[in-house]
Amino acid sequence: MSELDAEDSKLVVLARGARARVGAAEGAAVRDQDGRTYAAATVALPSLGLTALQLAVASAAAAGARSLEAAAVVTEAAAVEEAGRAAVRDLAVDAPIHLAAPGGEVLGTVLG
Repeated sequence: MSELDAEDSKLVVLARGARARVGAAEGAAVRDQDGRTYAAATVALPSLGLTALQLAVASAAAAGARSLEAAAVVTEAAAVEEAGRAAVRDLAVDAPIHLAAPGGEVLGTVLG
């Protein structure tokens, strides 16, 4: 896997921080068309469940984002979960979604 550019590497750092802050299963971060970033962790409440990526996208959309440039997910899972991937695709059909392990090493990138 090639190295990420500085802006995408920042997304991985933000996602790691969100995950670690609350001990969540996943952390995620997205960057919108203006360069603003939004980080989130998994929500697992009895009445509400959101993946970290869904929540990061929802936060961006609620703040007025019209599109996304990139996203990152930090998880122990082997792949980006479909619900989060679909949320990113609602705002950007071609934004890269970087999958990283809890230690920060990028395992892969989902395009399109």
